[in-house]
Amino acid sequence: MTYPFTRVFLALSGAIGAIIGLSIMFIPHAFYASNHVTLGTDPNLMSEIRAPAGWLILAGAIMLCGAARRRHSKTALFIGALVFGSYGVSRLVSLFLDGIPSAALIGALVIELVVGFTAAVLAIRSDVIAPPH
Repeated sequence: MTYPFTRVFLALSGAIGAIIGLSIMFIPHAFYASNHVTLGTDPNLMSEIRAPAGWLILAGAIMLCGAARRRHSKTALFIGALVFGSYGVSRLVSLFLDGIPSAALIGALVIELVVGFTAAVLAIRSDVIAPPH
């Protein structure tokens, strides 16, 4: 894969991560309602819901930085592999433990696994294809 593909990949996946994180942080009820999940108003629940949003915002920002600066792309790809891959694997665990969720969440599972896997492959291959500094 060439670096232009990596840049586009990082820009798109970073934007997705940041937008999802910002949505969970600032409009969690609307965001979760789009996946047929109803949130209450319990401050403890809302704290637990918003807490991972910061990580998604940060990971998205790192991935966008990797799209903008080649020297940060490998780190950004590893972050993308970890974030998206862990979400996808966690959804798989939930699928087996809790049953089949909505079609939207199955779609999220597939996207997360594909993006996580692609990021991991690009990160590993970046050693092979990166030009000398």
